[in-house]
Amino acid sequence: MDYIKHVISDKQSEVVLFSSTAIALYGYDQGMMSLINTNFDYLDTMGIAKESPLVGVIVSVYYLGCAVGAVLASYLGDIRGRKPSIFACLAVTALGNLLMFIAGLGFSQGAMTLMFIGRIVMGLGVGGIDAVIPVYSSELNEEGGRGKALAQEFQSNIFGLNMAFAINLAVTNGLGKENQWAWRIPIIAMQVYPVLLLSFIYRLPESPRWFIFHDREDDAHVALTEIYGGDEAGGKLDELKKAHDEESSHSIGYSDMIFPSGQQFHETMVTVMGQVNQALTGYGAISVYGPQIFQLLGFDVSTAEYLTQGNYISYFFLMTFAWVYIERVGRRFLMVSGAFGMAICFGILTVLGGLAMNCHQIGIPNLAVSIPGSITLFVATGFFGIGWLAEVWLIPTEIYPSTSRAQGSAISVIIWGLANFVVTLLTPILFNNLDYWLFLVFTVTNLFAGWWTWAYSPETGGRSFEENQAFFTDSKEHNTWLVTRVNKGEFRHLPRGKEGDGVDDERQPLLAADGA
Repeated sequence: MDYIKHVISDKQSEVVLFSSTAIALYGYDQGMMSLINTNFDYLDTMGIAKESPLVGVIVSVYYLGCAVGAVLASYLGDIRGRKPSIFACLAVTALGNLLMFIAGLGFSQGAMTLMFIGRIVMGLGVGGIDAVIPVYSSELNEEGGRGKALAQEFQSNIFGLNMAFAINLAVTNGLGKENQWAWRIPIIAMQVYPVLLLSFIYRLPESPRWFIFHDREDDAHVALTEIYGGDEAGGKLDELKKAHDEESSHSIGYSDMIFPSGQQFHETMVTVMGQVNQALTGYGAISVYGPQIFQLLGFDVSTAEYLTQGNYISYFFLMTFAWVYIERVGRRFLMVSGAFGMAICFGILTVLGGLAMNCHQIGIPNLAVSIPGSITLFVATGFFGIGWLAEVWLIPTEIYPSTSRAQGSAISVIIWGLANFVVTLLTPILFNNLDYWLFLVFTVTNLFAGWWTWAYSPETGGRSFEENQAFFTDSKEHNTWLVTRVNKGEFRHLPRGKEGDGVDDERQPLLAADGA
């Protein structure tokens, strides 16, 4: 009870709770569509066959909406503030979700069109949330606390995934796959997130950094007083003003980011390839088409659905290792080891998938293949959560100055949206044509992701923006992007003396819950 009172009364705790709940919204959609795609009434209402490519198209257009929403929300967040941008994104998300819910409700003509519109509109909102929330969170955390804070928030993403699939599984088993409410209830249940967040956002402070950037020192002081109290607000204000003065010379625009001649092109490529490689790990496909993968390994439909839920629950708990170790061993180590770990798992799944599809011909008991296959898939999911879920969203907030952090985050979401659009669009097609050989494709793509990260992605943890900029400055001087050749390879790992250390006083989180 005392903890609940603390969360309600403490602004620092409120921001952490709000950010975590907002990120859970992104995970909910992935879990929501998993069983909806196999609901017979849904397929009939949309007028499509179970193996039609349109199943993947309906899922994937959401990610195109996310890409556009990231740009719009980033712009609004820079001009009007982080809170107004988040509010608008939540309202748009609620609207898109409602359009999905009413698609084909009492009518059949135009049902698929309305579902497409709903998916795109909801993508606009969720993409905006994914772009602004990490920025909002990082602007309220200093260097030493960002990794742990964001990893904890992204663990709630997996909670949203679990919640959606659990609701889906319950109503599907209770009502049957022929019942329309078995797919409409999981959709409308998502409204709890935007409605709850919209009713809560008024309690949160605007980013003091945003106020400073817009020369609104009095408002920044009010926000800091609201967070820390009057005794500390003055000192924190001076720190933010000093940081702004130091970073203002680094202010950049999109043209400086996306063109090879731009001063921040290297940073942008690190951001872009982080999201591309995350998509190449294949987990976006696994999270949306989990039941189909377990069926490919030899399980019946019902067992495959329960195993998918079990995989998501394991995913949630294994994610704890991410925020425990992200500041101790660094982002780069977790990403490289995660990619190579997934490559090994998918290599094993290629063999087991082949055996599962031919076990009767070669006389192998089905469970002798499907059980180790399931365990391997659980392990692969854990590798993704620990190594790739939060890290690719964290790095852009550590390599761009605060004056351009929103643009960097927007680029990250745009690439995430486009990459996942391609992956989720192609996955059902590849399943229908490649069967278990799809695992071999993911083996190769994970090897590439691990190699690229090892070769070109610097370790940004435990360093300030200015310290991370030294890597990109030195890479220009040495005319190479290879991490091992820049600054004597210092960016292969955390700064000396930081491995395993706690957060020191200078890097204490600016906004983290007490006792967290």
